[in-house]
Amino acid sequence: MFRAVALTALVCLGFCPSGRANDSIAETAVGGLTLLKTDAISMDSEDLFISRDRVEVKYRFTNTSDAPVDALVAFPLPRIPPGNDGGEEEAVYWGDPQASLAFETRVDGEKLPLQVVEQAFLRGRDVSARLSALGVPLNRLSPRFDAAVAALAKPVREGLLADKLIVEIGPGSWAGLWELQTTVTRRQTFPARKTILVEHRYKPLAGGAVGPSPQSETDFIFTDARTKSKYCIDQDWRTSFERILQKQRKNSNASEIFIGYVLTTGANWKGPIKDFHLVVDKGKPDSLVSFCAEGVKKISPTRFEVRYPSFTPTKDIEILIVDWPQ
Repeated sequence: MFRAVALTALVCLGFCPSGRANDSIAETAVGGLTLLKTDAISMDSEDLFISRDRVEVKYRFTNTSDAPVDALVAFPLPRIPPGNDGGEEEAVYWGDPQASLAFETRVDGEKLPLQVVEQAFLRGRDVSARLSALGVPLNRLSPRFDAAVAALAKPVREGLLADKLIVEIGPGSWAGLWELQTTVTRRQTFPARKTILVEHRYKPLAGGAVGPSPQSETDFIFTDARTKSKYCIDQDWRTSFERILQKQRKNSNASEIFIGYVLTTGANWKGPIKDFHLVVDKGKPDSLVSFCAEGVKKISPTRFEVRYPSFTPTKDIEILIVDWPQ
């Protein structure tokens, strides 16, 4: 039901940032975590709030079987894309996927211990074990990354360069060319024939780009076909952007912020999500926001709502917000 229908905030004078994921049953397999489907536990409701500053989600799960289910439950975050060779502009992601999340999970009000699992994927191949064995942080944004690569023996570093895992972008500076998958996991027991409330709260990692005083709407990265499709950017939205740009000509360093939420793992539970409720808060009344959804309602100057009964997600949530300097 998440198809390409644009949401355009036409009553704005400026623009907006990035988010995360649905719970899923998981197992630890060779090479990392594997998400599984369960026929015992249903997701009765999901109440999801996404903003640039926080993400909150509340689930109600029911174990429909006659026996308790003890499971490894995984909450996968959107992947941080590979770095590049510095020769072209790329989206920037700020913060550490572990330290910056401030992730908290409560089950029926009780806070649970969590574990954060990182995996590195190079063109679909898991290279986590190779990098970890060398002491190279899987998070290429880690402040330890350059020092760890520099400390490698020259033949080892040249091997990473030859295999296109890294690229040198300056003296003593390297970029990792893999995607980073971060997953928050926990052990949880679902009592037989009972419903439980699971709550997640965290601060999303920010991703985005700052426009260098663009001369036109075409200077922004959201004009390429892939990005327009990803965020369901339509002609009305682009017309609004261009109109605002003209008004902001003397102060036009607009910033693009990306928020992602892995929704498709919600299809791993028994049956569809019985009641799905989403609120997106763009943060500022004078910002523009676009994401793909049907039946969107504006419920405040900054908030937009969708609600679906019997919902099976087939697409993750991707949100674009653009801010103008005040």
